[in-house]
Amino acid sequence: MNERTGDVTTNGPKKSRPDNLFHLGEFRTLWAAYAQSILGDQLARVALSLLVFERTDSPGWTAATYALTTLPALLSGVLLSGLADRFPRRTVMISCDLTRMVLVGLMALPGMPLPLLAGLLVLAQLAEAPFAAAQGALLPTVLGVERYERGQRIMQITHQAGQLVGFAGGGLLVAWLGSNRSLAVNAATFLISAALVRFGVKARPVANAEARTVKLGAQVRGAAALIWSDRRLRSLLVLGWLAAFIVLPEGLAAPFADEAGGGAYAVGLLLASHPAGMVLGAALMGRSGVGDGTRSRLLGPLAVAANLPLVFYLLGPRTEVAMLLLFIAGVCSAYQITAGATFVLLTPADRRGQALGLARSGMIAMQGIGVAAGGVVTELTGSSANTIGASGLLGAVCAVLAAVAWARARGTGAEMIPKNA
Repeated sequence: MNERTGDVTTNGPKKSRPDNLFHLGEFRTLWAAYAQSILGDQLARVALSLLVFERTDSPGWTAATYALTTLPALLSGVLLSGLADRFPRRTVMISCDLTRMVLVGLMALPGMPLPLLAGLLVLAQLAEAPFAAAQGALLPTVLGVERYERGQRIMQITHQAGQLVGFAGGGLLVAWLGSNRSLAVNAATFLISAALVRFGVKARPVANAEARTVKLGAQVRGAAALIWSDRRLRSLLVLGWLAAFIVLPEGLAAPFADEAGGGAYAVGLLLASHPAGMVLGAALMGRSGVGDGTRSRLLGPLAVAANLPLVFYLLGPRTEVAMLLLFIAGVCSAYQITAGATFVLLTPADRRGQALGLARSGMIAMQGIGVAAGGVVTELTGSSANTIGASGLLGAVCAVLAAVAWARARGTGAEMIPKNA
């Protein structure tokens, strides 16, 4: 960190650190739990979609069930993420895993009525936010400030790779196992994750013992006030929420593929293009020649560049060209890893859980609003390509404003980066 400017850099002498973070036992454990859980979740999403469609023969009910795998995080991200600050974070992670194991296990029972299945799904998803908040807040403690962004980059690459594997093989695996057995496999992944965390992560005291005496509403308001009072946190939050524009091609992949003359296979390829680009972008950003200060300065330009490829949708590209545009956008979207890591490091260690929960909930809400608005505009205009292009143009303008705000805020408040991260 540059003490004079407050820039998130490491100009001074660095502590020795292992080249391979997997040499660190706790990180290796957290990564293993995360990786197998992602694969299990992807499998469960495919299984639920097929199970509901088989029973109802309704695309509407199938889409609604898929939405239930993400929408409850809006509520739990605000109301339950603070548990990661009130209780030991390892305990929160284990409790959430065991809760989801039981709920998803019940969902796997043959003949489960659909209303009850939906209710169990909502309850299971409510436990996701406090788990993610606890994991996200614990990772800087495990890795330390200097290695944290590297670890976060590995986690993001794992997430995107898991999505790619899920798109490619989830349907085949569900066809082989069946929907109910696939859900049972997902339940088993939560048990494995709980066991890994229990025996592979050190027990640590609660991050903020006084948080237990604070009312929930006050805790949420306090986290919101913390973010709003720091120009850097505000600008980083906006840079993250720009995902609302970048996610639109995913929500409109099916109608665009139909407009562009692609078959059903084109939808999967379009969906996979952006994650594939993010994997490459994360690897490029993580190269040893790209310093912390450089990544910090690139946040704004990359945010703009992540939206610009979408503008070319206004030209009505073929499916192959659209895949390339999404891949380029994905490469540039890797800035989100640095933005998220910097947000965490700039947040006091004992308040990270609630702050992360608010940030993640806001991002999910913005993505949902973006896709919903894009759907309405496409219904009115009849062209998903034009809708995506216009979204890219608007996103680029917003990204320029966010980039300017970050450039101005980046050099303020050096003392706010916690030394005990």
